[in-house]
Order: sequence, then structure tokens, then C-alpha cells
Amino acid sequence: MPAGLAKGQDAFDVASYVASVAGTGSSSAAPTSPSQLGTDGKTIFKSECASCHTLKDAGTTGTVGPNLDQLKPADALVVHQVTNGGAVMPAFKGKLSPAQIQAVAKYVSSVAGK
Repeated sequence: MPAGLAKGQDAFDVASYVASVAGTGSSSAAPTSPSQLGTDGKTIFKSECASCHTLKDAGTTGTVGPNLDQLKPADALVVHQVTNGGAVMPAFKGKLSPAQIQAVAKYVSSVAGK
């Protein structure tokens, strides 16, 4: 591990903070709330997931969460993780609708690693 990186609780605290502000960019062209995102998986991913995850198809290079191109998760795993969260990933149940969660899961599982 390179010198100077946060470790232990400090790393967890930084990751938690980044996860809490993920998808809150200031672009005026982007939708400002999940209800405005519709059900396009790629749009939802770029708004809500991009700051933490790498996914080539979406043009994202986040490093807080796993690289989804390497992980190549199945649809059901994405639904579970997005719904319930885990480790430092926040749960999106209640923030995204079930249809939006399904859309982002279908998108990620269909393009990851390609």
C-alpha cells in the first residue's frame, strides 16, 4: 500500500463521507433528484453511483467502491447491494424506486466488463 493513505477508522470515515455525498455534483444539466431520473439505468448510474464506482460504459472512474468492470456482478447481486447497501455503501431503498433499482441493476450487469 502506498505511504500516506488513510487506514483503519480514518479510511472508513473518508469512505463514509464520500458515499454520503455521492452523486451530488453541481452540474445544472443533471437531474437534481432521484424522482427526476426516470428509469434509464445508465442515467441513474451516472447520477447516483459514478462517484464511487468505475464502469467503462458509463465513463466513470470512482475508486471508493469496487470496480464493476472487474467484479462483473449479476443482476440479483446489484439489486441486493443497491437496495440494502453494505460496508460503506449506502442503501438506496427509499431513495430510488424499485423500478429505478431494477433499471440500474440491469444496466450494470449487462455492461460490466465489456
